[in-house]
Amino acid sequence: MFDEPFARGQSLLHAVDPRFRLVAAFALAVGLAVLRHAGAACLGLGFAALALVLSRPPAGAVLRRLLAVNVFIAFLWLTVPLTMPGQALAAWGPFTFSREGLMLAFLVTLKSNAIVMFFLALVATMDSPTIGYALDRLRFPSKLVFLFLFTYRYLHVIAEEWRKLHVAARLRGFVPRTDRHTYRTLGNMIGMVFVHSFDRSARVYEAMILRGFSGRFRSVTAFRATARDAAFAAAASGCLLCLMAADWYMELYRG
Repeated sequence: MFDEPFARGQSLLHAVDPRFRLVAAFALAVGLAVLRHAGAACLGLGFAALALVLSRPPAGAVLRRLLAVNVFIAFLWLTVPLTMPGQALAAWGPFTFSREGLMLAFLVTLKSNAIVMFFLALVATMDSPTIGYALDRLRFPSKLVFLFLFTYRYLHVIAEEWRKLHVAARLRGFVPRTDRHTYRTLGNMIGMVFVHSFDRSARVYEAMILRGFSGRFRSVTAFRATARDAAFAAAASGCLLCLMAADWYMELYRG
Protein backbone atom coordinates (compact mmCIF):
# COMPACT_ATOMS: atom_id res chain seq x y z
CA MET A 1 0.00 0.00 0.00
CA PHE A 2 2.89 2.35 0.77
CA ASP A 3 5.10 2.04 -2.27
CA GLU A 4 8.68 3.34 -2.50
CA PRO A 5 9.36 3.41 -6.25
CA PHE A 6 12.47 5.60 -5.98
CA ALA A 7 14.24 3.19 -3.61
CA ARG A 8 14.47 0.53 -6.31
CA GLY A 9 17.35 1.39 -8.60
CA GLN A 10 21.04 1.05 -9.41
CA SER A 11 22.04 4.64 -10.11
CA LEU A 12 25.12 6.54 -8.93
CA LEU A 13 23.17 8.14 -6.10
CA HIS A 14 21.73 4.83 -4.91
CA ALA A 15 25.29 3.66 -4.24
CA VAL A 16 26.20 6.66 -2.03
CA ASP A 17 26.28 6.13 1.74
CA PRO A 18 22.80 7.01 3.15
CA ARG A 19 24.34 9.16 5.90
CA PHE A 20 25.99 11.42 3.32
CA ARG A 21 22.76 11.70 1.36
CA LEU A 22 20.70 12.68 4.41
CA VAL A 23 23.18 15.36 5.47
CA ALA A 24 23.44 16.69 1.91
CA ALA A 25 19.65 16.82 1.48
CA PHE A 26 19.23 18.73 4.75
CA ALA A 27 22.05 21.18 4.00
CA LEU A 28 20.87 21.87 0.45
CA ALA A 29 17.27 22.30 1.59
CA VAL A 30 18.32 24.87 4.19
CA GLY A 31 20.58 26.60 1.67
CA LEU A 32 17.78 26.83 -0.88
CA ALA A 33 15.26 28.03 1.70
CA VAL A 34 17.32 31.11 2.60
CA LEU A 35 18.03 32.24 -0.98
CA ARG A 36 16.81 35.76 -1.71
CA HIS A 37 17.06 35.97 -5.50
CA ALA A 38 15.33 34.10 -8.29
CA GLY A 39 18.57 33.77 -10.28
CA ALA A 40 20.23 31.79 -7.49
CA ALA A 41 17.04 29.75 -7.04
CA CYS A 42 17.10 28.92 -10.78
CA LEU A 43 20.66 27.67 -10.34
CA GLY A 44 19.51 25.54 -7.42
CA LEU A 45 16.66 24.16 -9.50
CA GLY A 46 19.19 23.20 -12.18
CA PHE A 47 21.38 21.39 -9.63
CA ALA A 48 18.31 19.59 -8.25
CA ALA A 49 17.18 18.53 -11.73
CA LEU A 50 20.67 17.18 -12.43
CA ALA A 51 20.64 15.19 -9.18
CA LEU A 52 17.19 13.84 -10.03
CA VAL A 53 18.36 12.74 -13.48
CA LEU A 54 21.40 10.99 -11.95
CA SER A 55 19.10 9.03 -9.62
CA ARG A 56 17.24 7.67 -12.69
CA PRO A 57 13.74 7.77 -11.16
CA PRO A 58 10.50 6.52 -12.73
CA ALA A 59 9.18 9.49 -14.69
CA GLY A 60 5.53 8.93 -13.79
CA ALA A 61 6.19 8.90 -10.05
CA VAL A 62 8.26 12.11 -10.32
CA LEU A 63 5.54 13.93 -12.23
CA ARG A 64 2.83 12.87 -9.78
CA ARG A 65 4.80 14.14 -6.79
CA LEU A 66 5.76 17.41 -8.45
CA LEU A 67 2.14 17.92 -9.49
CA ALA A 68 0.98 17.41 -5.89
CA VAL A 69 3.46 20.02 -4.66
CA ASN A 70 2.60 22.55 -7.33
CA VAL A 71 -1.13 22.26 -6.71
CA PHE A 72 -0.49 23.86 -3.30
CA ILE A 73 1.91 26.40 -4.80
CA ALA A 74 -0.82 27.43 -7.26
CA PHE A 75 -2.77 28.88 -4.33
CA LEU A 76 0.19 31.18 -3.63
CA TRP A 77 -0.03 32.49 -7.18
CA LEU A 78 -3.69 33.24 -6.60
CA THR A 79 -3.22 35.03 -3.28
CA VAL A 80 0.29 36.47 -2.81
CA PRO A 81 0.34 38.86 -5.82
CA LEU A 82 -3.08 40.17 -4.80
CA THR A 83 -2.27 40.67 -1.11
CA MET A 84 1.36 41.81 -1.05
CA PRO A 85 1.85 45.57 -1.34
CA GLY A 86 4.15 46.94 -4.01
CA GLN A 87 4.29 48.23 -7.57
CA ALA A 88 0.95 47.59 -9.25
CA LEU A 89 1.05 45.67 -12.53
CA ALA A 90 -2.71 45.36 -12.94
CA ALA A 91 -5.87 46.16 -10.99
CA TRP A 92 -9.39 44.71 -10.93
CA GLY A 93 -11.64 46.79 -8.78
CA PRO A 94 -10.33 46.60 -5.18
CA PHE A 95 -7.69 43.99 -6.12
CA THR A 96 -4.18 44.98 -7.15
CA PHE A 97 -1.71 42.59 -8.76
CA SER A 98 1.72 43.63 -7.43
CA ARG A 99 5.12 43.04 -8.99
CA GLU A 100 6.67 42.17 -5.61
CA GLY A 101 3.99 39.57 -4.94
CA LEU A 102 4.54 38.04 -8.36
CA MET A 103 8.30 37.80 -7.81
CA LEU A 104 7.82 36.29 -4.36
CA ALA A 105 5.46 33.62 -5.70
CA PHE A 106 7.97 32.87 -8.48
CA LEU A 107 10.83 32.59 -5.96
CA VAL A 108 8.82 30.26 -3.70
CA THR A 109 7.93 28.09 -6.70
CA LEU A 110 11.57 27.74 -7.73
CA LYS A 111 12.80 26.94 -4.23
CA SER A 112 9.97 24.53 -3.42
CA ASN A 113 10.46 22.50 -6.58
CA ALA A 114 14.24 22.42 -6.11
CA ILE A 115 13.93 21.18 -2.52
CA VAL A 116 11.43 18.48 -3.53
CA MET A 117 13.70 17.35 -6.38
CA PHE A 118 16.70 17.11 -4.05
CA PHE A 119 14.72 15.04 -1.59
CA LEU A 120 13.41 12.77 -4.34
CA ALA A 121 16.96 12.25 -5.59
CA LEU A 122 18.76 11.91 -2.24
CA VAL A 123 16.25 10.70 0.35
CA ALA A 124 13.47 8.95 -1.56
CA THR A 125 16.10 6.69 -3.14
CA MET A 126 16.40 4.98 0.28
CA ASP A 127 13.76 2.77 1.82
CA SER A 128 12.39 3.77 5.22
CA PRO A 129 14.37 1.23 7.32
CA THR A 130 17.61 2.46 5.72
CA ILE A 131 16.69 6.05 6.58
CA GLY A 132 16.11 5.00 10.18
CA TYR A 133 19.45 3.18 10.40
CA ALA A 134 21.25 6.17 8.87
CA LEU A 135 19.60 8.55 11.36
CA ASP A 136 20.76 6.28 14.17
CA ARG A 137 24.33 6.37 12.84
CA LEU A 138 24.12 10.17 12.66
CA ARG A 139 23.40 10.19 16.40
CA PHE A 140 19.80 11.27 16.16
CA PRO A 141 17.85 10.64 19.39
CA SER A 142 17.26 6.90 19.66
CA LYS A 143 13.62 7.39 20.67
CA LEU A 144 12.98 9.47 17.56
CA VAL A 145 14.55 6.79 15.34
CA PHE A 146 12.62 4.06 17.14
CA LEU A 147 9.36 5.97 16.70
CA PHE A 148 10.07 6.59 13.01
CA LEU A 149 10.77 2.92 12.24
CA PHE A 150 7.83 1.56 14.22
CA THR A 151 5.45 4.13 12.74
CA TYR A 152 6.49 3.03 9.25
CA ARG A 153 6.15 -0.63 10.17
CA TYR A 154 2.74 -0.40 11.79
CA LEU A 155 1.17 1.92 9.27
CA HIS A 156 1.12 -1.17 7.09
CA VAL A 157 -0.52 -3.16 9.89
CA ILE A 158 -3.19 -0.51 10.43
CA ALA A 159 -3.81 -0.32 6.69
CA GLU A 160 -4.23 -4.10 6.57
CA GLU A 161 -6.71 -3.99 9.47
CA TRP A 162 -8.73 -1.34 7.62
CA ARG A 163 -8.64 -3.39 4.41
CA LYS A 164 -10.01 -6.48 6.17
CA LEU A 165 -12.81 -4.50 7.82
CA HIS A 166 -13.67 -2.85 4.52
CA VAL A 167 -13.80 -6.20 2.71
CA ALA A 168 -15.97 -7.66 5.49
CA ALA A 169 -18.38 -4.72 5.22
CA ARG A 170 -18.64 -5.05 1.44
CA LEU A 171 -19.32 -8.81 1.73
CA ARG A 172 -22.26 -7.89 3.97
CA GLY A 173 -23.66 -5.56 1.34
CA PHE A 174 -22.36 -2.24 2.64
CA VAL A 175 -22.46 0.50 0.01
CA PRO A 176 -21.19 3.97 1.09
CA ARG A 177 -23.78 6.72 0.81
CA THR A 178 -24.32 10.16 2.35
CA ASP A 179 -26.70 8.97 5.06
CA ARG A 180 -26.68 8.26 8.80
CA HIS A 181 -26.18 4.51 8.35
CA THR A 182 -23.00 5.08 6.32
CA TYR A 183 -21.57 7.52 8.85
CA ARG A 184 -22.36 5.15 11.73
CA THR A 185 -20.78 2.20 9.90
CA LEU A 186 -17.62 4.13 9.00
CA GLY A 187 -17.34 5.40 12.57
CA ASN A 188 -17.60 1.85 13.91
CA MET A 189 -15.00 0.64 11.42
CA ILE A 190 -12.56 3.41 12.38
CA GLY A 191 -13.15 2.62 16.07
CA MET A 192 -12.43 -1.06 15.48
CA VAL A 193 -9.19 -0.15 13.69
CA PHE A 194 -8.04 1.77 16.76
CA VAL A 195 -9.11 -1.04 19.10
CA HIS A 196 -7.31 -3.69 17.06
CA SER A 197 -4.24 -1.44 16.75
CA PHE A 198 -4.10 -0.91 20.51
CA ASP A 199 -4.44 -4.63 21.14
CA ARG A 200 -1.69 -5.37 18.62
CA SER A 201 0.62 -2.75 20.14
CA ALA A 202 0.20 -4.31 23.61
CA ARG A 203 1.09 -7.76 22.27
CA VAL A 204 4.11 -6.42 20.38
CA TYR A 205 5.37 -4.54 23.44
CA GLU A 206 5.06 -7.64 25.61
CA ALA A 207 6.92 -9.69 23.01
CA MET A 208 9.72 -7.10 22.90
CA ILE A 209 10.03 -7.07 26.70
CA LEU A 210 10.30 -10.87 26.70
CA ARG A 211 13.15 -10.54 24.19
CA GLY A 212 15.10 -8.14 26.38
CA PHE A 213 14.04 -4.76 24.98
CA SER A 214 15.41 -2.02 27.25
CA GLY A 215 13.86 1.03 25.58
CA ARG A 216 16.85 1.81 23.37
CA PHE A 217 16.98 1.24 19.60
CA ARG A 218 19.96 -0.87 18.52
CA SER A 219 20.90 -1.22 14.88
CA VAL A 220 23.14 -3.91 13.43
CA THR A 221 23.40 -2.23 10.01
CA ALA A 222 26.92 -1.05 9.25
CA PHE A 223 27.78 1.85 6.93
CA ARG A 224 31.28 2.39 5.55
CA ALA A 225 32.36 5.58 3.83
CA THR A 226 34.32 5.22 0.59
CA ALA A 227 36.07 7.50 -1.87
CA ARG A 228 32.81 7.70 -3.82
CA ASP A 229 31.07 9.11 -0.75
CA ALA A 230 33.84 11.68 -0.30
CA ALA A 231 33.43 12.74 -3.93
CA PHE A 232 29.67 13.06 -3.42
CA ALA A 233 30.21 15.18 -0.28
CA ALA A 234 32.57 17.44 -2.19
CA ALA A 235 30.07 17.82 -5.05
CA ALA A 236 27.20 18.60 -2.66
CA SER A 237 29.36 21.12 -0.80
CA GLY A 238 30.33 22.72 -4.10
CA CYS A 239 26.67 23.04 -5.11
CA LEU A 240 25.83 24.66 -1.78
CA LEU A 241 28.76 27.09 -2.02
CA CYS A 242 27.77 28.01 -5.59
CA LEU A 243 24.23 28.79 -4.46
CA MET A 244 25.41 30.94 -1.57
CA ALA A 245 27.95 32.74 -3.75
CA ALA A 246 25.41 33.38 -6.51
CA ASP A 247 22.87 34.75 -4.04
CA TRP A 248 25.50 36.93 -2.36
CA TYR A 249 26.72 38.27 -5.70
CA MET A 250 23.18 39.13 -6.83
CA GLU A 251 22.50 40.87 -3.52
CA LEU A 252 25.76 42.82 -3.87
CA TYR A 253 25.02 43.74 -7.49
CA ARG A 254 21.51 44.78 -6.56
CA GLY A 255 22.86 46.99 -3.75
